[in-house]
Amino acid sequence: MLLCTDVGNTNIKFALYENDKQIVKVRFSTEAKKTDDELAVELYTIFHINNVDINKIDGSIISSVVPVVTEALTKAIKTVTGNYSIVLGPGVKSGLDLRIDNPSTLGSDIVAMCVAVKELYSCPAIIIGLGTATTILYLNEKKCYCGGAISPGIGISLDALTNHGALLPSIELQPPKKVINTNTEDCIRSGVILGTASMLDGMIDRYNEEAGVDSFVVASGGLASVVIGNCKHDIIVNDDLVLEGLRLIYLKNKKR
Repeated sequence: MLLCTDVGNTNIKFALYENDKQIVKVRFSTEAKKTDDELAVELYTIFHINNVDINKIDGSIISSVVPVVTEALTKAIKTVTGNYSIVLGPGVKSGLDLRIDNPSTLGSDIVAMCVAVKELYSCPAIIIGLGTATTILYLNEKKCYCGGAISPGIGISLDALTNHGALLPSIELQPPKKVINTNTEDCIRSGVILGTASMLDGMIDRYNEEAGVDSFVVASGGLASVVIGNCKHDIIVNDDLVLEGLRLIYLKNKKR
């Protein structure tokens, strides 16, 4: 079995694959201060409650955008499974052609998402990531990564709004029933959720116009299910793009 780990700013996702089939997926909060021993206990507990035979785990790969967590997590995985992890970064073969100014600055999660899309879907493609940040990425017809756009994520925007507006309440993120609303909570929901959906629709139009061709569109991330259903474009939702990309990248590097 292969353990794929996606370390994000908010959550850490773990997925176990047997051949190309995902058999277990779990997540817990990203906490920078946890030691490798604490992470090892949590990881062992996760495997235990999911009835995973640890002895069958024979490979591990990590994508991390939180460097302070990476070393401790690598040690924890080694302690629990006995496996050294491939940490996605410079020197790891991805098979992705990068057409950007400084490839070394590209986040490993973006690399993994692009690899998954270029292997699993048609190109040109627009890849939307709805997490701590909202990323809108572009793969051209030759499956090369050509860059994209980044904006504050929905959670960050909502926190900034409610923290700096003394009379504005915190809300649960769920789509409002209409655009024009008559109470503060639904007004915020309309602005945050429907506003984000409208932004995505507008950016998709701009990408297609600039590229001169219509693109396949896929979205991932914890908030994708909340937002994408309110977009006017046809957008596929796949919440496992980073994990699937890690699995594919591991296979490219397994012999190495």
